[in-house]
Amino acid sequence: MPTAPERVRKGSYLLFITFSRTVTADVGALGTLTAEEGEYCYAGSAMNGLDQRIGRHLSKEKRMRWHIDFFTVLADSAEAFVSFERDECELADMAERSGCIPAFRRFGASDCRCPTHLFRVTGRAKKELLEMSGATPFLTEGGT
Repeated sequence: MPTAPERVRKGSYLLFITFSRTVTADVGALGTLTAEEGEYCYAGSAMNGLDQRIGRHLSKEKRMRWHIDFFTVLADSAEAFVSFERDECELADMAERSGCIPAFRRFGASDCRCPTHLFRVTGRAKKELLEMSGATPFLTEGGT
């Protein structure tokens, strides 16, 4: 008996990654970038498989494809929050308005007009961003 096709969720997300030390990565055309110890937030989207994209970001084993991949493999921890109402550029704008500090020019923003999609998280910015965006903790469609 054939199985039902798996539903592909579409949406945007906020990926928070934390470094316990300063890290340096060669990020393709962006060059060598150094991220200081602390927490960072990346605004992204996945219109062809949200669960797969976030799962990929949370994995350490992967081929380097997107700017953020070069830092997720170096992160000490990562957590994701999803939004089905906002696009990634709106989330990036909200990150800056909440008090997050732009990290690197054009990071993750090569296909839009945003200055960046990666931000350094300071103070209460994470709490304010999550409240402002309405993003919720990432759970796979099955609830895990």
